[in-house]
Amino acid sequence: MTPASRTRAVVFDLDGTLLDSLSLVLRAIAHAIEPFAPRPTTEIFSHLGGPPERFIPVLVEDARHVPAAIERLERYHLEYGHQIEPFQGAIPMLARLRDGGVRAAIWTGRDRASTEPLLASHGFRGFFSTVICGDDLPTHKPDPQGLRAIMARLDVGSAETVFAGDADVDVFGGAACGVDTVLIRHARTLSDEVRARAGRIVESPQDAYRLVLERVDAGGLELPPEARA
Repeated sequence: MTPASRTRAVVFDLDGTLLDSLSLVLRAIAHAIEPFAPRPTTEIFSHLGGPPERFIPVLVEDARHVPAAIERLERYHLEYGHQIEPFQGAIPMLARLRDGGVRAAIWTGRDRASTEPLLASHGFRGFFSTVICGDDLPTHKPDPQGLRAIMARLDVGSAETVFAGDADVDVFGGAACGVDTVLIRHARTLSDEVRARAGRIVESPQDAYRLVLERVDAGGLELPPEARA
């Protein structure tokens, strides 16, 4: 990632990027489809990009079972969603961006109804200038409409924007906008196409946070040393 101009905005995916929720999400999906389809593996995160109405039909072979699977998913999240926590380092990183005048945004496939309580419960709301959820637009990742809408709202160009996410659809959506995209690998196997289109591949969210702050710092924003620790 070589900055061509000052970084004015950083866009984040939510699950697996800011929130340590992947194991719970996988358990929720497995619970949702358990009566109707084989248990999913972690490779499902390569393809998630949108609300349950979009991805559950892909996993449940008989469309008649989709409403019941979605209901099971929602009930699981209601019961266990309190277990989701931010990744270590996420809030300090967001605070440094805010204090340095860099605008932050979220582009998530999670629906609005489940996103808002998570942002509120973890004190995230004050950090983000705008949030686009999976049911806000007619399109979903990897379609770039959501990222383009965020950049328009923030009045920033692609060279001034960084996007961090953990799924293949994040890489493709960012690449379609010409935005440098940091992919958090989470130890999963990546295709050659994803590797070729990602701006930078890192192992963990904390690696991504450091990279974002380094990119911002290289663009002329002075951040205190502890923000890059």
